[in-house]
Amino acid sequence: MFATNCWVIAPSEGSECIIVDPGMPDISHEIGMIIEEHNLKPVAALLTHGHLDHTFSISPLADGYDIPAYIHSEDRRFIADPAGIHGEQFISQLQGMNFTEPKKVQELKNGSTVQLLDMNITAIHAPGHTRGSLMFTINDEILISGDVLFAGSIGRTDLPTGSAKDMTQTLKSKVLPLSDDLRVLTGHGPETTIKFERKNNPYLKELTS
Repeated sequence: MFATNCWVIAPSEGSECIIVDPGMPDISHEIGMIIEEHNLKPVAALLTHGHLDHTFSISPLADGYDIPAYIHSEDRRFIADPAGIHGEQFISQLQGMNFTEPKKVQELKNGSTVQLLDMNITAIHAPGHTRGSLMFTINDEILISGDVLFAGSIGRTDLPTGSAKDMTQTLKSKVLPLSDDLRVLTGHGPETTIKFERKNNPYLKELTS
């Protein structure tokens, strides 16, 4: 639903892995099939922000594998109370649904680092889409951009806690300084690179012209 990208990242077959943005509906069974197929062992789940299309399946996955979920402190409360971060039309669809946090939740802030799978994972606070939006770099090779940066576009800023002003500042101070060589795994749509987006993304070009 909402064509959200859920990423399962591992250095190789048969290794430990991390799960990024398990969305909706409950995709824990599908993720379990991927993990079984590649003989992986989940060790953590990363959440780029608190929208349900990125967090809906976090509790069954994190609790099922007994792993921690990582999220920015500003968006943590919306795991269990998603109504506060979604538009009115979406909230009406949540009537009668109950949400709970996973048993293990770790809060991240800008510059927080997590050492997993021999990977150096660094959190970048990137408000604009939501107040607690995060991007993650992995070993200076991969950028998990969530709903901040897409191929040819950026995330919307009109939902609760979103801010066009914050998004512009994020693009200027957090995205543009990134290395051209970073492979970008987006929250929706195809993957891209910082180099390609710097040259072709109209929102980034506008800031550098």
